[in-house]
Amino acid sequence: MSPFACPLAMLLALPASLAAPASTPERAADPAPAPAVTIQAAPPAAEPVREPAAPAVPPAAAAPLAPGEFRWDADADAAPAADGPVLLAVSLPDQKLYAYRGAKLFAVSTVSTGKRGHATPTGAFPILEKRREHYSNLYNNAPMPFMQRLTWDGVALHAGKLPGYPASHGCVRLPHAFAERLFAVTRRGGMVVVTDRPIAELAARDARFRAAGATLPARVG
Repeated sequence: MSPFACPLAMLLALPASLAAPASTPERAADPAPAPAVTIQAAPPAAEPVREPAAPAVPPAAAAPLAPGEFRWDADADAAPAADGPVLLAVSLPDQKLYAYRGAKLFAVSTVSTGKRGHATPTGAFPILEKRREHYSNLYNNAPMPFMQRLTWDGVALHAGKLPGYPASHGCVRLPHAFAERLFAVTRRGGMVVVTDRPIAELAARDARFRAAGATLPARVG
């Protein structure tokens, strides 16, 4: 901007004694021309940058569930493998497991993950082993029905008690009926994602979850 340029509003605010030159009764010679003043209007305010709205999580995924409750789309039992592999997402802050086939959310369940000092690890884990009947070799031969192993050092999905808060030694406990149904639709090598973020945040960042817009039935169990 020229050193003589100024916004229109500033120019109009000048006192009259400064806005116009004083008159002189006589003139010996033409004065030197005054520097030209360029008047520029204030530039229009820039449009605020708007972040795109985070996609909504399917209503059933966000609906509250009491400890031990789950929702399951019955159509998922007959879904062909061509619809895509089963992907499981466990959200530690939500204390829920979300099950997807391809881009379709077909089940949501409450869980109980690792308590303080025995945190459930985050990351992406393939299902290494599946056993309908299994007993812990670390914790007093504790039963772990419908066990789906995530790590060789003892972390797994399995049926267990759900008090409504993290209470396990690192495993992801599931309602018994849900664990049985889930066991029937997963395969060894299937992916399980454990995240320390709410599912709504994960949905906003990941295309696979953005695409999951199915609404689950209202029934529980």
